[in-house]
Amino acid sequence: MSSYIIGSGVYLPEDTISNHELVTAFNAYVESKRASGSNRPLEPSSAEFIQNASGIKQRHVLSKSGVLDPETMTPILPERENDELSIQAEFGTKSVRRALNDANLSPDKLDMLICSCAQHQRPYPAISIEIQQDIGFQGAAFDMNVACSSTTFGLFLASDMVENGSSQTAAVCSPEIMSGHLNFKCRATHFIFGDASATIIVSREIPDGIDTPVFEIVAKKVWTSFSSNIRSNFGFLNRTHPDTMFASDKLVTQQGRAVFKDITAKAADFIRDFVEENNVSLGEIERFWLHQANIKMLKAIVQRLLNKDMGIETPTILQDLGNVASPGSLIAFHRTRSQVSVGEYGLICSFGAGYSIGGFLVRRVR
Repeated sequence: MSSYIIGSGVYLPEDTISNHELVTAFNAYVESKRASGSNRPLEPSSAEFIQNASGIKQRHVLSKSGVLDPETMTPILPERENDELSIQAEFGTKSVRRALNDANLSPDKLDMLICSCAQHQRPYPAISIEIQQDIGFQGAAFDMNVACSSTTFGLFLASDMVENGSSQTAAVCSPEIMSGHLNFKCRATHFIFGDASATIIVSREIPDGIDTPVFEIVAKKVWTSFSSNIRSNFGFLNRTHPDTMFASDKLVTQQGRAVFKDITAKAADFIRDFVEENNVSLGEIERFWLHQANIKMLKAIVQRLLNKDMGIETPTILQDLGNVASPGSLIAFHRTRSQVSVGEYGLICSFGAGYSIGGFLVRRVR
C-alpha cells in the first residue's frame, strides 16, 4: 500500500523574543554576576553576534516574562492539576486540530497518534494519550523521542503502519517547548531554540473534498550513530545524586564546532545517497525541507549537495522562529508545499542529537 501526507498544521505561541530583548536580559545577568564577585568567566553577548552565528532574529516562546528577568532566566509555566489538560498536551492539541482541518478530516477518522518530540513534559501517562483524549478518537497513541529527528522518525513509523495496514490514518505531533529545557544563562546556547507545535497527517487514502497539496511518500530512510556532542542528562535518576541534581548538564548542552563539522558532512552524504538509491537526481528535487538548526549549517549542506549557494529550493524559517527542534523541517514543508507542482519531488530531512537523521522523498500527487 502507499501512504500519503494529506495534511499538516502548525501552532506558534503568541509571545516572541527578539535578539535585542534576549541580549539585554543576558547581559544584565552577566553584570550581576560580575558585581557579586563571581569567579566564573562571563562574556556579554550582542544581537549582531546571535544573528551572524545562527541566522536567528527572533523566536516564539510560551512565556517570555521569566526568560527576560535576569533573576529568573527561565519561562514561568505553573504546574496544572492532574485533571487539567497539561501544558504540552494543550500545545500539541492546537496543531493537531489545525492539521485535521487542513486534511478535511473529523477527529474520529484518526486511529493512531504519535507524540514525537525532543522533550516530553512527563514520562506517563503519555502526552499522546492525553492529546487523544482531548481530540476524541478511538485507537491508540504513544510517545517517542529521537531529539531533533523526532518528527521524521515518528513519520517513518506512522507511514510504515499505514502501508502495512495496521493504521488507516495516523497523526505525528511534535509540540516542542524547548524554552523550558534551555539554559538562558549560557552565552553559547541561550539564543538557539524556540517553541512550536506541528502535526502531520498520513493516510492510505486521499479524503474527498480536500483542497490542500497531497504528497505520496515515495521512499524513507532513518540513520543513527552514537554521539555525546549534543546531550541532556535530565532524567528521573537525577534525584538519586542530589549534589548534581540541578547542574547545567541537565539542560541542553552541545559541542558546537564538532556538531557543525559532523552533521554537515553526515547530512549531505545521507541525502545524496538516499536520493541516488531511489533513482532520482538531486536536480529533480524541487524543494529541500531541511532541519532548521543554523543558517551556516544549512548553507554548508546545500553547498556540498548542489555546489551552489542556498536559493528558493531550500526554504528557511529559523530567522523568525529559531531552532524549534523536531518540527523545523515540517514547518518549512507546511509553509512552502504549495510551491511544488503536481508530479514534482521534494525532500524532508531532519538531523540532530544521537546522532540521528531521518529523510523522506515525497512527490506531489494532487
